[in-house]
Amino acid sequence: MVPRQRALIGAAVSRPCTLVVCRGCCCGDARKHPGYDHDWQLERLMAAASGSGGAFQVRTTDCLGPCDQANVVVVQPSAAGRRAGGRATWVGFAMDDDCTEEILQWAAAGGPGVAAPPVTLELQFVKPPRDARVRSRR
Repeated sequence: MVPRQRALIGAAVSRPCTLVVCRGCCCGDARKHPGYDHDWQLERLMAAASGSGGAFQVRTTDCLGPCDQANVVVVQPSAAGRRAGGRATWVGFAMDDDCTEEILQWAAAGGPGVAAPPVTLELQFVKPPRDARVRSRR
């Protein structure tokens, strides 16, 4: 029996790796994390995406849920990464410059399903909240 493949249409055929940056109630909040330049982090991510030649993109979203692990960045696979078995990867405690740089390097290399993440970044992988896991299976 031949495995059934889904046909990709429109933008899904060439969708790049996407960094979803939480900027809800706790992530990006200077009161919760004083002394960290949250605006700089977002500007750095967006500037790198702009200069990536379309290799990856950045978008922000409201609260993703795991507030005790702020700042949270979800690295979503590209269309090619998803076809290769890549799944969205949640990175928690994404606060320091090294973590930001590792996320950018991984996204530029193709992200989940295409490139292996930096080993030190794997230490910051977190489980998505239960409702996010259920929602992704619909």
